[in-house]
Amino acid sequence: MKEKLKFILERIRAGRLQEMWRQTLWIYQYARRYWHIMLFYTLLGMVGTVVALLTSLVSKDLVDIITGHETGQVIATFALMIGLNVGTSLLSQVSDYASSFLSMKVDAEIKTDIFSKILVTDWESLTNYHTGDLLTRWSADASRISSGVLNFIPNILIYLFRFISAFAMVIYYDASFAVFAFLGMPVSLLLSKTLLNRMVNNNNKSAAMGAKMSGFNQEAFSNIQTIKAFDLIHLYIARLKQLQKEYIEMKLDFQKMSMGTSLLLSTVALLVSYASYGWGIYRVWSGAISYGTMTMFLGLSGTLTGTLHNLTSLVPSVIHLTTSAGRLMDIIEMPKEDYSQDDQVVSFYGAHQSEGIGLRLQNVDYTYQNGTQVFKGASMEAYPHEIVALVGPSGEGKTTMLRLILSLARYQAGQAMLCSGETIPLSPSTRKLFSYVPQGNTMFSGTIAENMRNVKPDALEEEIIEALKLACAWEFVSKLPDGIHSKIKERGGGLSEGQCQRLSIARALLRKSPILLLDEATSALDVATERQVLKNIMKDEYPRTCVVTTHRPTVLNVCSRVYAIRNMECTVLTEEEVRRMIDNF
Repeated sequence: MKEKLKFILERIRAGRLQEMWRQTLWIYQYARRYWHIMLFYTLLGMVGTVVALLTSLVSKDLVDIITGHETGQVIATFALMIGLNVGTSLLSQVSDYASSFLSMKVDAEIKTDIFSKILVTDWESLTNYHTGDLLTRWSADASRISSGVLNFIPNILIYLFRFISAFAMVIYYDASFAVFAFLGMPVSLLLSKTLLNRMVNNNNKSAAMGAKMSGFNQEAFSNIQTIKAFDLIHLYIARLKQLQKEYIEMKLDFQKMSMGTSLLLSTVALLVSYASYGWGIYRVWSGAISYGTMTMFLGLSGTLTGTLHNLTSLVPSVIHLTTSAGRLMDIIEMPKEDYSQDDQVVSFYGAHQSEGIGLRLQNVDYTYQNGTQVFKGASMEAYPHEIVALVGPSGEGKTTMLRLILSLARYQAGQAMLCSGETIPLSPSTRKLFSYVPQGNTMFSGTIAENMRNVKPDALEEEIIEALKLACAWEFVSKLPDGIHSKIKERGGGLSEGQCQRLSIARALLRKSPILLLDEATSALDVATERQVLKNIMKDEYPRTCVVTTHRPTVLNVCSRVYAIRNMECTVLTEEEVRRMIDNF
C-alpha cells in the first residue's frame, strides 16, 4: 500500500512538473520577443555587480591605509570610493528608469496581444468564465507574465554572475572564507523543495479568490440601481465582508508559513554572519589577514549568502509565473473563431452591395453546451427591403437565433448563408455585413457623436443626424444643449431607456450594413414610436434586410413575414394568425 501511494504521488509530481514545463514554454514565446531588452537588463545588472565589487576592494584598501597595514594616498582612495558610490547610485537610477519604461512598454504589448486573442476566442466557450474572472486574468496575470519575462532570466544570470565573481574574490584572498558562503545553502534548498507544492496550491487558491472578489465587485457596481431598488445594500455589504474574511484567512494561513520560513532563513543567515565574524577576528588576530581584508570578506560573505537567498527566492517567482501562465492558457487555448473568409466576404459584398444581401437558414440544429436543444430543423429567410419578425415566448430561442446568424453560436447541423444570386456561408467573417442592436442598454460614456462614430469613425455630422432622424431620436437630441456633442454617462446615464434604445438603433443604421438585427430593440418605445422607426427603416432607399425579435405583436402588420419559434422550429404565420396575435395582445 505504501509503495502504491508513493507511486501515485510521484505520478502527480511528474504531471505537475510537466504542466509547469508546458507553461514555461508558453511564456517563452513572449520572452524571445524581448531578448534584446533582457540582454540590456542583464548587462546593467552585471555592471552594477562589478562596480559593487570594485567598491569593496577600494573600501578594503582604505581601511588598510588607515590602520597602517598598507601605505597609500588616503584622500585619493577616499575620493575613488566616493566616486564609485556616486556611480553606483547613478547606475541604479538609470537602471530603475529604464526598467520602468521598458516594463510598461512590454506590459502594454503583452496585454494588447492577449486582449486581441481573447476577442477572437469562441464566444460560447468564453461565456463559461465570469467577466470579473476574465478581467483579473487579463490584468493581474498578464502583468505578472510581462514582469516575469523581463526579470526572471536576467535575474538568474545577474545573481549567478554576482555569486561567481564574489566567490572568486573570496578564493583569491582567503579560500577558508568560502566555506561560510555555503553554510545556509542546504537549508534554503530543503525549504524550497518542501514549500513548492504548498506555494502552487496557495497561488491557485489566491488567483481563484481574487477572481471571485473581482467578479463580485464588477457585478455590484454594474447593478447599483437594482441593489438600491430592492434594498439589498445590507445584504451586499455582508457578502463583501464574508468574501474579505475568506480572503484574509487564506492570506494569513500562507503568511504564517512564510513567517516560519523567513524566521528560519534569518536565523541561518545570522549564524552564518556570526560565524564569519568569529573566523575573521581569528584570522586578523593570528596575522593571516588585515583588517581591510576582514571587512571585505564580511561584506562578500553577506553578498554570497544574499545572492544564494535571491536564487532560492526565484522558486516562488517561477510558481507565480507559471500559475498566471496556466490561467491565461485556459483562455487562450480555447477554440478560436475562423476569420479565413474575410477576403471572400469583402468581395461578395462588393459584387452585391447595390441590390442588397439576403439571409437564409435551412434545417438548422442547435444544442447548448449544457445539452439543452433549442432548434431542430429550423428554417427562416429574409431579403432586402424586408422586415422579418421572430416571435415567441421568452426563452424559446429568439435571441439564440440571432446569435446563430451572427456566428456567435455554432449550429451542429443544417446550413446558414448570405444570399444574393450566389451564396456564402455564415461565419465570424460575415459579421462585418451586420448591424446589431441587442437587448438592454449598450451606450458608452462620451458624447452622442462619439457613440455614433464607434461604428463609423469617419461619419459626417449630416450622416449622424440623418441616422438619428430615421431612429426617431433627432427630436430629443436636437433639444439637448450641445446637440450630438452632448455628453452622456456610462450605460446612457442622463437619458431614458427609450432614448438610449433609439440612439442604439441610430448607431446601427449609421453603419449602413446590408443586414440589421434588432433584438427586442424597441421594447422601451411606445407603440407609435416603435411603428414609426420600423416604417422609416422600410422607407429608407438603402437595400437593407431587417430581422427583429419582439414580444409585442402590435408592429407585426408592418413586417413582410412573421416566424413563430415553437417546438424548436421557425414556423411562418399566416395573415390570419398574425391578425389574431395583434387582436389578442
